[in-house]
Amino acid sequence: MQDQEQDPSAQDHDPQLQTNGEVTHNGIGGLNGHTQVEDTGDGDAGGGAETSQAQGDSMAERQPNKIRVTTPYLTKYERARILGTRALQISMNAPVLVPLDGETDALQIAIKELAARKIPLVIRRYLPDGSFEDWSVSELISDYD
Repeated sequence: MQDQEQDPSAQDHDPQLQTNGEVTHNGIGGLNGHTQVEDTGDGDAGGGAETSQAQGDSMAERQPNKIRVTTPYLTKYERARILGTRALQISMNAPVLVPLDGETDALQIAIKELAARKIPLVIRRYLPDGSFEDWSVSELISDYD
């Protein structure tokens, strides 16, 4: 059993094992000899100056547009996403915001909340230029009632 235990002094002599436990291969750090690159989402794998510039740009993009250019109508795709999300919340014991008349199905309750404009969710619509608009569900016109 003692043969299987590692000698702590053997760690000092092994060039492949560093003190932090990270295995290196031919001078490249990371697990199994691969470098770990953080993806910033801008298509560039490295470059500190470009990363800081991208972070500065993303801070400017965090604000929704002041003037709305998209339609005030709830699309069928947004409706499906909103109803599914709200039904899941209701099924996980979120408080129901409309009086129930014997409904037990979470989807039917979500539909009733949408008709009453009581769903507390916000839809973020992204535009081609990278900006976005935030619409509250209560602000949108729903013709699916």
